[in-house]
Amino acid sequence: MNERIAVLMGGFSAEREVSLASGAAVAAALEGAGYAVATIDVRRDLMTLIGGLEAVAPKVVFNALHGRFGEDGRIQGVLDIMKLPYTHSGVLASALAMDKPAAKRVFAAVGIPVAEGRVVPRLEVLRGDVLARPYVLKPLNEGSSVGVRIVRQGDNSNPFGEEDWPFGDQVLAESFIPGREITVAVMGDRALGATEITSDRGFYDYTAKYAAGGSRHLVPAPLPADAYQEALALALKAHQALGCRGVSRADLRYDDTEPGRAGRFVMLEVNTQPGMTPTSLVPELAAHAGLSFGQLVTWMVENAECDA
Repeated sequence: MNERIAVLMGGFSAEREVSLASGAAVAAALEGAGYAVATIDVRRDLMTLIGGLEAVAPKVVFNALHGRFGEDGRIQGVLDIMKLPYTHSGVLASALAMDKPAAKRVFAAVGIPVAEGRVVPRLEVLRGDVLARPYVLKPLNEGSSVGVRIVRQGDNSNPFGEEDWPFGDQVLAESFIPGREITVAVMGDRALGATEITSDRGFYDYTAKYAAGGSRHLVPAPLPADAYQEALALALKAHQALGCRGVSRADLRYDDTEPGRAGRFVMLEVNTQPGMTPTSLVPELAAHAGLSFGQLVTWMVENAECDA
């Protein structure tokens, strides 16, 4: 094969370490599939990045970056300008998905259920409750549950101090949705399957996602048959509504906590560049659907695009 692929990894977001793991796993899998692979550890130096890409002259760029500046449309715009096809979504879909309030408006417009909430100034949060408890506070544009806080009944302290919020002056406040954590992988025009995630931490936060033993993945998710299909349909609808391409992962809550009442789904977010190690959620679901990790990343390379 010998086609040259550049894998972008690392970056300078809060998810740098996760991206390095994804990039290393992807590079190894692509080399195993016969590609000539060059890895580029992306730093906050645009000229060095452009020079590195020009030196490699790849046929395709595999974007294994996570978080801000890597999956929010900015790197995608650079690759479009350079006319380099890349994996995952383009500029607009990436920017919409990363901006949680904007994504929620898109979801609501096409009939996908979302949690009630509003964007509030950080100072308003410091003064007291901004929603009826329990509720959730989130940065507007971070991934991997970075910065997420849950305000529960009986909590007596502010969720963060005046200096303990390095995510800007605005906060997304949402009603807390009880129930089960469900995630669905989408690949092109089909949903691969759904996973239920459980954690002894009580909340699927950054540590639960990435620390050894922090969470358990139930594949396929043990949902009623009709609910399972609804989860897949909602994920595909969200992928399409945002204009995503390639692979994405939708995170939902399934509230089945009220006896005698049918469960309901609420869309939390769509991750346009989910974790890509062999034990990450999307590769797990791909394996359940009969695709090896090597087959998954090869498909992503073969379906790479740019908007040049």
